[in-house]
Amino acid sequence: MASSLSSRSILNASKSRAAWARSSQFSTTAAKNSALKERLAQLIPQQLEHVKAVRAQHGSKSFGEVKVDQLYGGMRGLPALIWDGSVLDADEGIRFRGKTIPECQELLPKAPGGSEPLPEGLFWLLLTGEVPTQEQVTELSKDWAARAAIPSFVEEILDRCPPTLHPMSQFSLAVTALNHNSAFAKAYQDGISKKDYWGPTFEDSMDLIAKLPNIAGRIYRNVFGQGKLPAVDPSKDYSQNLATLLGFGDNANFVELLRLYITIHSDHEGGNVSAHTGKLVGSALSDPFLAFGASLNGLAGPLHGLANQEVLLWLRKMQSKIGENASDEAVKEYVWSTLKGGQVVPGYGHAVLRKTDPRYTAQREFALKHLPEDPMFKLVGQIYNIVPGILLEAGKAKNPWPNVDAHSGVLLTYYGLTQMQFYTVLFGVSRAFGVAAQLIWDRALGAPLERPKSYSTAAIEKIFANKQ
Repeated sequence: MASSLSSRSILNASKSRAAWARSSQFSTTAAKNSALKERLAQLIPQQLEHVKAVRAQHGSKSFGEVKVDQLYGGMRGLPALIWDGSVLDADEGIRFRGKTIPECQELLPKAPGGSEPLPEGLFWLLLTGEVPTQEQVTELSKDWAARAAIPSFVEEILDRCPPTLHPMSQFSLAVTALNHNSAFAKAYQDGISKKDYWGPTFEDSMDLIAKLPNIAGRIYRNVFGQGKLPAVDPSKDYSQNLATLLGFGDNANFVELLRLYITIHSDHEGGNVSAHTGKLVGSALSDPFLAFGASLNGLAGPLHGLANQEVLLWLRKMQSKIGENASDEAVKEYVWSTLKGGQVVPGYGHAVLRKTDPRYTAQREFALKHLPEDPMFKLVGQIYNIVPGILLEAGKAKNPWPNVDAHSGVLLTYYGLTQMQFYTVLFGVSRAFGVAAQLIWDRALGAPLERPKSYSTAAIEKIFANKQ
């Protein structure tokens, strides 16, 4: 009898899974054959042949030795990943498909009357390596607006979260729950061919990016009491809609800031925690929602995306102690007290960069244009002139220069988005662009399950026993 009940339970469970698969419908209302998807379909066969040629010519060549210190040191500098969307040079900074941030600001399409690049154009560039036309970007804006609605059960999940739950935890919950309607998960269960994996991955990725503003807006208004969420306007671009959902849509300069912010935070090659996590989880054929949910959990760490919150806390603490318009000597004394207290100066140093982060420079130029007299911006500039010399003197950093986190919080605060706990959510909205673009290409090129080799300390000792 027990065996019969067990078999019946297994059969019922199987039927339930099959029914779920049939009922799990693709949630988008957008056209299936967008111009971006059609262009990608043209590029994939070419890139497959290109990758084959590169592997045939260079596959047996070595990047060099792996040092034991690299294993213990967080794999710093260890060449181990393929990431096509962007490459980070220690001296030059980030390039998106070969283009610097100033080049992207110049070449990518802009909104009418705007001066900052539209993130839609950056996503097109990350996926295709091509600068899109204004018409192509406009179509992409409309496509994302058509996909923007989130399921009612996800709205309920967010509405039931206590306001004390960190916005990043809520963000991760909501993104993971979107897996319920995953086109890739359904296609995989239905037995899709490997060569076609990229198609439903593309659709999920487009849905993911499109739905993030509604998720972010709902979290912001639930936690910080900003009233009812407005509808997404299909005639507006992605950043304008996000700004409106947050309650700042009437401020044209804030919308411009979001366009710049999303663009420069979108991708930073594949080795950072959020990007690598998305690629790793995606390599298990987890759908884009599960993969990016994992990315967000990595981004939420204080050594990664949460650092922009830490910077602003430190700046405010400094300002409360030494006051506004403090002397250079007072700033130097406060910086030294931070270091002598066993703490780091947040926003300074980077695992790869050895010069000022170009993303910091882009934000500084925005501030010089729009808020040159803001006291907090002046303090950031003052610190920029002081901290690198102190860090070099203290021997605390290989790179004493500011990174992207040293500036972003000050800009958001200036325009009234003062809730610093929310800043990493905006970082997360941005980072989806790079993670999604690479995941689509990983599926198109048949990237394998990621499985590096690990060693124990005892094994390391054994390997090098009796060796000089």
